[in-house]
Amino acid sequence: MKNNSYEIHYDEDTDFLEIFFGEPTPSLAEEIEPDVFIRRDEKTNEIKSIEIFSFKRRQDILKKVLDKININIPLKISIN
Repeated sequence: MKNNSYEIHYDEDTDFLEIFFGEPTPSLAEEIEPDVFIRRDEKTNEIKSIEIFSFKRRQDILKKVLDKININIPLKISIN
């Protein structure tokens, strides 16, 4: 990951978590786990976001996904 900046958005009504990395660019989505998607820049293949549906009931998936795509950010999210 080139850019160290990230933004986190959580929609409580839809139980949807999204983490954005760097500036937005045209990207393609890939489902890497059931209801877990990563978006990659169309040109550079750099990961631009992680999207997790039904996050509240499976919060432990975030660490698994970050490990799987080799992204290390100081992050712990807990939704109660």
